[in-house]
Amino acid sequence: MNGRVPHIVQYQGSKRMLAPQILQYMPKNIKRLIEPFSGMAAITVASAYEDRAERYVVNDLNTQIIELLECAIHTPETLIERYSRIWCEQFEYPGGHLDHFYNVRDRYNSGEHSPEIMLYLLARCVKGAVRYGRNGKFNQSPDKRRNGTNPKNIAINVRQISHLLKGRIEFLSIDYKDILAHVQPGDLIYMDPPYQGVSNVRDNRYYAGVEFEEFVRAIEMLSERNVDYIISYDGSCGEKSYGKELPSHLNCTKVMLNAGLSSQATLLGRRNMTYEALYLSEGLSPIIKKMPEQICMWEQAG
Repeated sequence: MNGRVPHIVQYQGSKRMLAPQILQYMPKNIKRLIEPFSGMAAITVASAYEDRAERYVVNDLNTQIIELLECAIHTPETLIERYSRIWCEQFEYPGGHLDHFYNVRDRYNSGEHSPEIMLYLLARCVKGAVRYGRNGKFNQSPDKRRNGTNPKNIAINVRQISHLLKGRIEFLSIDYKDILAHVQPGDLIYMDPPYQGVSNVRDNRYYAGVEFEEFVRAIEMLSERNVDYIISYDGSCGEKSYGKELPSHLNCTKVMLNAGLSSQATLLGRRNMTYEALYLSEGLSPIIKKMPEQICMWEQAG
C-alpha cells in the first residue's frame, strides 16, 4: 500500500493499522466488498484506495456511525463546515473545553444525533472509543490531553474519502444476517464482529453482541453459496488468548497477523506482542499459496 490512506477519525477497534496486512489476502478485482460490521469502514477505505472493488457496501447497527460515513462521502463540505463550528466552540465555552464536551454529549444523549456531533464525540473522547451505558446513553469521557482532531485534518481526509467512494457505495444499518442473505458469488465479505465478552457489560461498545453458533451458521451459508469471506475474530497477547476460535469444519485457513506491541502491557513494563487472527475461506486458497511465509504465521483450521 503506497502513500497515506485517509481516515476520518481515530476509532478504537478499527483495522486501519492492520489493513495493509489484511489486503494482501484479498483478490485485486472484487465485484462488491461488503462490511457487515463496518465501524468506520477502515477496510473499505483502504480497499478503495487500492481500487480493489467495483462497489462497496458498509453496514453497522450503530445508525449514527453509518449516517456519519454517509455524510462524509455524499456531502463532505457540509460535514467539514459543521464539525469545524462545533470544534471551535470549545475554545470559547464559558466552562472550558471539558465542559463543552459534556454539553455536546448531553445534546447527543437528548436525541441530537447529527453526523457532526457524532464526529466531534469520536474525535474528542478517550481513545476514540464508542461507549454506551445500559440505558443506551453515550458515556465515554473526553480526552483531557488534547482538543480533538483539527478541522483542517478532518477536511483533507473527508475530501479524499469522498473522492474514493462517492457513487460506488451503499449504506445500511440492519442485522448482519440480513446482509449475508443477499450476497452473491463474486462478492467478498470482510467481517470484524464484536469479540465475545465485549457486549452486554457496563460500558457497551456495541449495540448488540453476536451469538457464536448463529454466526457460525451464517458463515456455513456463505460457503454453501460459494461466497468468499475474510473474518477478523480471535487473537493473542503474550501468553493470553482471547476470543473463541471458529470451528475447524469451516475449513478456513487461519492467519495470525502481527499487530505489534500491546500498549497496555507496555504500561505494565512488559513487551508482549499482539497477534490478531484472520480466517480465510477456501476460495481464497490460491492467494494464500502465493504469500511468502515470512509475512505471517498461518495454520489450516481443520
